[in-house]
Parts: sequence; C-alpha cells; structure tokens
Amino acid sequence: MKKSGELFGVTLILIAALVACASQPSAVVVPTRVATNTPLKTSAATSIPPTSVSTSTPLAAKTEALSVSACDLEPVVVPTRPAETPGYTELDPATGLHMTGTVQEIDLESYRLEVTGRVDHPLSLTYDDLRCLPKVETAATLKCPGFFVDKATWAGTPIREVLALAGVQEGATSLSLVSADGYSRQVPISEELSETGFLAYEWEGEPLPILHGFPVRVVLPEASGGSWVKWLVAIEVN
Repeated sequence: MKKSGELFGVTLILIAALVACASQPSAVVVPTRVATNTPLKTSAATSIPPTSVSTSTPLAAKTEALSVSACDLEPVVVPTRPAETPGYTELDPATGLHMTGTVQEIDLESYRLEVTGRVDHPLSLTYDDLRCLPKVETAATLKCPGFFVDKATWAGTPIREVLALAGVQEGATSLSLVSADGYSRQVPISEELSETGFLAYEWEGEPLPILHGFPVRVVLPEASGGSWVKWLVAIEVN
C-alpha cells in the first residue's frame, strides 16, 4: 500500500507539471517591417499584378528581361528657371542649346512618368525610380532641320529598360511620347530606338535645365529634334 501511495503521488506531480507546461504561452516571433532606402527586389518568379506601380522610394524589379540592383542616389539640386526665356528656336546663352516648346516648371516630389497602353504592368515611375535603373551617357546631336543643330552630352535611362519593366505586349508597334506642355510625338518601336534611345535626366553631368526638359526628356540620336520630347510625363505603348 505504501508503494501504491508513493506511485499515486508521483503521478499527481507529473500531471501537475504537464498542466503547468501546457498553460505557458509559446514564444512567438512577430515579423517586423524593415525600413530601407534601397529599392525593393522581386525574384523572376514573382507575379507582378497588372496595376500601376507608384512608389515613394526607388523602384527595382528583377524579371526575365530586366535586373535592377540597389542604388545609392546622390541628392539632386533642382535647377531654377532663368529670368529670361529665349524665343522659339533662339539660342539659350546659358547652355548653348536652342529653345523650343512651352516651358514647364514641374514639382519633383509629385512627378510621375506614366507608362500605359499595351503593356503587362502599367507603371507610374518617380524621378528616383528612373535614376535607379541602368544609366547610359552619350554625346548626341539634336537636329531641327532648317532651324538649328545642338551638340551636347546627355545621360539617362535606356528606353528599352523601361519597356522591359512594363512588359510590352505582342503586336505593339509604336510609342506616344507626351510632354507636360501638351505636345506629343509618336515614334515606332524599332531596333534604333531600342539600341540608342533613352530618357535623359542629365545634361553635361548636371540635372536637365528647366528650359530644356527638366526633369526628363527623350533623346533619340537617330531621329530629328521633334521626337526629343521635353518635360516627359507619359509613354503610351500602341
């Protein structure tokens, strides 16, 4: 009887210990959102919904057609508009470039480049989104036949990179390039455009002057100056 009593006591102790263990809450690791100033990366297997992408931090994506790495951006000093604006096709003495278009003063914080039309992933890209994409720099000649010829060094994002990010659909043949001043130009999607065309945000190593397209203008070395759309706000794929 004594052994039975001892066994009964041990059993009660074990039961009490099990009950106490079961009542303890298990440790839960709550995932936290990590703040970062580097672009968001997605793998090639990530499915991107066909909706506009609008970000307050630089955008980066990795697809079969495009790979964008994290970037460390230098602050941009927004250019100011000069006191006087040259007339149409007149020379701007500050830059050596000739004046065309209706000057637009665009707020950099609210600026977006909309990429729409026959694309899988419509985009709404900030200025820094563009600066985070691969960059090219080239000396190119802007020709407005019968008016002027301007030579300068421009730098910016290849158009093919933006189109790859948007995912151009089969059958698309042209781009409508739209300026904030209402001007637009349609250009074919061609090998020349893919190889040499880009969206310039720098001129001679500095942000584009306001008179000449800040924040972004088109540079198409193989086309006449009428296709070098200034103050670019939209690209529609047709």
